[in-house]
Amino acid sequence: MGEIVGFVSKSELERTRLIREARAIYDSIFPSADAVGARPDDRTDRGAATGLKGSAPSKGNVPMAGHL
Repeated sequence: MGEIVGFVSKSELERTRLIREARAIYDSIFPSADAVGARPDDRTDRGAATGLKGSAPSKGNVPMAGHL
């Protein structure tokens, strides 16, 4: 009988839902450090996130057809 029931507006419920949805999207795009560190092949070299080894080539050593 002595319980207090708080009122939550519809806009506050929608705001909470949107925040929860945005966090889920963010986490799917940018996984936490724990998920990134748990790669099956345990690679930690540069380019491990893309599967490429080494760094990207600099402007000076990229062959371009028709350009000197």
